[in-house]
Amino acid sequence: MYAVTNPATGEVLREYPTATDAEMEQAIAAAAKAYKEWSVNSTVAERAALTRRVGELHTERREQLAEIMVREMGKPLDQALGEIDFSAAIYEFYADNAEKFLADEPIELLAGEGSAVIVRRPVGVILGIMPWNFPEYQVARFAGPNLTLGNTVVLKHAPQCPESAEALQKIFDDAGFPKGAYVNVYATNEQIAAAIADPRIQGVSLTGSERAGAAVAEIAGRNLKKVVLELGGSDPFILFSTDDLDATVDAAVAARMGNTGQACNAAKRIIVDATLYDEFLEKFTAKILGAADELSPLSSEAAAQNLARQVDAAVAAGAHLISNGERKGAWFPPGILTGITKDSPAYREELFGPVAQVYKVNSEEEAIELANDIPFGLGSYLFTTDPEQADRVAEKIEAGMVFVNVVEADGVELPFGGVKRSGFGRELGRYGIDEFVNKKLIRKG
Repeated sequence: MYAVTNPATGEVLREYPTATDAEMEQAIAAAAKAYKEWSVNSTVAERAALTRRVGELHTERREQLAEIMVREMGKPLDQALGEIDFSAAIYEFYADNAEKFLADEPIELLAGEGSAVIVRRPVGVILGIMPWNFPEYQVARFAGPNLTLGNTVVLKHAPQCPESAEALQKIFDDAGFPKGAYVNVYATNEQIAAAIADPRIQGVSLTGSERAGAAVAEIAGRNLKKVVLELGGSDPFILFSTDDLDATVDAAVAARMGNTGQACNAAKRIIVDATLYDEFLEKFTAKILGAADELSPLSSEAAAQNLARQVDAAVAAGAHLISNGERKGAWFPPGILTGITKDSPAYREELFGPVAQVYKVNSEEEAIELANDIPFGLGSYLFTTDPEQADRVAEKIEAGMVFVNVVEADGVELPFGGVKRSGFGRELGRYGIDEFVNKKLIRKG
């Protein structure tokens, strides 16, 4: 069921009807029609102008969009406003750079006469399946490049974000995109499975859980559809050395606690060299526990219950928990887990919320081994005063992204994605517009 449920109170504010099968057929048919009649007959510059207007409308409606996120999934208002601004910047980035990213690419022939060129063209209707934790940003990094390229979009948002989905549909309509270019659907999982198999759908992009990613990839594979998956993460934050421990502690707190800890690329596992461990842990614990009064609720009571189950299992397996308060509904107290062993389920799980794991290591090699000893490989953070060590360790980290001596440094120009069970494919930057594209060779004699 699609519904707006205020996580702060548990109150159901509004329910939205699920799409009928007939409505799903209409949505896919409209997107296919828009591709054939609009996409192939419009220029990159014309599409970029529409994308730019989408970004402008985000800015014009930023307060309204941010307030919706607060209602739907409990995001702190200042972070919600920041998300709108970042989303607007994504649309602007693709509008500014589309012609450069999609320019023809000549190939120098090694033999024979004539010429060869790669032209980048859209492929058709792309299905997007979006999560609840960043209701605007996730859509921007999917829809922005694809619509600018000329693909049309059918989008299923998370069941707890129907009001954001509704507001986004209006933005794309008001920006001037033709009917069918961007179509929101309140679809069931069964309807999405059927849509993936539909021959009019040419690809699928999903941001979500491992389980959802595996299910989507299985159906897409059977139907020979390309997939981009951005799944879970349990990113390491490795501290070897620092000239300012207080600043590094603040960086670790920010990397863990943003969006109330509900970010796939949050620093969930803090790995500290033994020479700094005790002092770091004391300062870090004080900062984490001190954030209790500033935290927002988790996205739902179910999310809080799941995190509580994971934390309880970690403690039962021998971990030590320092926490500030007790869970009340969707409100979850911040906490620190230490003493986690390889036998603990938390060692390889993703904890989605304001609970950090802290580990002590005695060498660079031990830190790298611990950082990589998980199924995930999304992002990572590395703090050191030794430039050679930074380069050496960054090379050995098994992740799609490594941030050295910096956190919260995502940018519209920087590709986002992971390896291992964190998924495959990239979003943002020039690579984000290069996923669902026909790199067509034209060879002339």
